[in-house]
Amino acid sequence: MSCSKPIPFAILLFCVFLHSANAAGPLYHFCFSSQNYTANSPFGANLNTLLNLLSVQVPPSGFGVDSTGQNENKVNGLALCRGDVSSTDCKTCIIDASKELKNRCPYNKGAIIWYDNCLLKYSDSDFFGQIDNQNKFYMWNVQDVENPESFNPKVKELLSSLSYKASATSKLFATGELELEKSEKLYGLAQCTRDISSDDCKKCLDGAISELPNCCSGKRGGRVVGGSCNVRYELYPIVATTY
Repeated sequence: MSCSKPIPFAILLFCVFLHSANAAGPLYHFCFSSQNYTANSPFGANLNTLLNLLSVQVPPSGFGVDSTGQNENKVNGLALCRGDVSSTDCKTCIIDASKELKNRCPYNKGAIIWYDNCLLKYSDSDFFGQIDNQNKFYMWNVQDVENPESFNPKVKELLSSLSYKASATSKLFATGELELEKSEKLYGLAQCTRDISSDDCKKCLDGAISELPNCCSGKRGGRVVGGSCNVRYELYPIVATTY
């Protein structure tokens, strides 16, 4: 069965059987800048410094932003770990993401990569505090539920409640569950990067939820993943503990 869909604008849609996905590898990446830097340049040196700083600064709290350099050689960076991830696993993910991003986007002045445990983004543009609506992708389970007419509203109900809950917490992160028929449970997750405001977090999450019908209607699992927020639902636990 084909799972491909047209690519609208800069948003990539692709299909993944989520339950069997390899959590250790990257989910996706974008090399989004039209500008490049050269080997051994000040920008490249500043990028290396920035990535090292983020790998140290982010793990204790799970989030951080920083900048290195000046003027045309300035690099801005952001890293976020999933709200339930330990500081050790957070650090490992950011280090892996740094290496992988430089391999996948060599000499590009703007790039972003996502893993199950973290996201990492850098750019020569100042993007802090702004909702990233450009870098976004969808993932979904290829298996369908038996009754999408009753299932889809439950997904929206759970994720909408988590959008409100996440935007009201300091970590901008929430997970939860909802009882379904036949003793099944629906599990959900919502998270934002902490450089945006609480109001913008909810706006971002609500926007992501509104896009679920584009990819995931009637599917047993799905995600809308962006540069500023992401939502996810599954019929199995996503994290060990709900918040």
